[in-house]
Amino acid sequence: MQRYDRLKEILRLDPDKDFLAIYRLTATYEFPWDFARALELALFRTYAVPSIGGLLAETAEFTERTQKRYDDTALLLDAVVEHGFDSDTARTAIRRVNQMHRSYDISNDDMRYVLCTFVVIPSRWLDAYGWRPMTHHERRASANYYAALGRHLGITDIPGSYEEFEATLDAYEAAHFGWDEGARRVADSTLDLMASWYPAPLAPAVRRGGLALLDDSLIDAFGYETPNAGLRKLVQGALRLRGRAVRLLPPRRAPHYARQNPEIKGYPGGYDVGELGTFPVPGSGGCPVPHPRRPAGADAQPPA
Repeated sequence: MQRYDRLKEILRLDPDKDFLAIYRLTATYEFPWDFARALELALFRTYAVPSIGGLLAETAEFTERTQKRYDDTALLLDAVVEHGFDSDTARTAIRRVNQMHRSYDISNDDMRYVLCTFVVIPSRWLDAYGWRPMTHHERRASANYYAALGRHLGITDIPGSYEEFEATLDAYEAAHFGWDEGARRVADSTLDLMASWYPAPLAPAVRRGGLALLDDSLIDAFGYETPNAGLRKLVQGALRLRGRAVRLLPPRRAPHYARQNPEIKGYPGGYDVGELGTFPVPGSGGCPVPHPRRPAGADAQPPA
């Protein structure tokens, strides 16, 4: 198999009918490391919306049990990618997410914004740092995949194309990004978690490197000091160099799922998807996928 053979396979599929297959090939064969980093950044962005970051701070799940919340989020989302919407495993994962979200008054607009980050941020990451950019074909499939996931999560008024997802994300961030003390605590805890994955002497550099990847709108919303321009250039240059190096490697021959990531540390003996996350009563506990207040009584649609 040659480096671009899997892309040829992707392009032979229909992004409106085969969106799960395309998304799985893109995320688990072509760009597993990049998708992991991009989805981390996507979730991090959501904290800058005070209704999201503030709620996460109130639950204390992302500040006191940060590793577990990271693990559960990645594993629940990835269960759908790996097993498909019609599988018992994916149905269980979606049911777990819906059970947790129903414990809070979460607005549809905020839930839709989080969905937008999952579609848009990986594409932007790959445009900047990937070994190749994401194609329009793959973006369309990704938009269809997350539209399907959104319907399973009871989200309404879902954008109908990648371009609409992107426009919705940009407009929502312009209108809603802002300072929140609790959101800043959640952001700090997340950066500390990511730094903890590396040897202790490297942790301060990892944290500074993470900040260097944030755009000015995020820096301003969280009240961080603007990273040095030279550091930003260094970090971004290193990621671009990595992308060029990966381009020269042979293609991956087996899929790599989130459960295989070394950053998932909480379940060395394995896990049951039905036991992931929290089991809060309404108004207390934690939520592993960051969405804020939704109108009470709004029920999610069950998986088809």
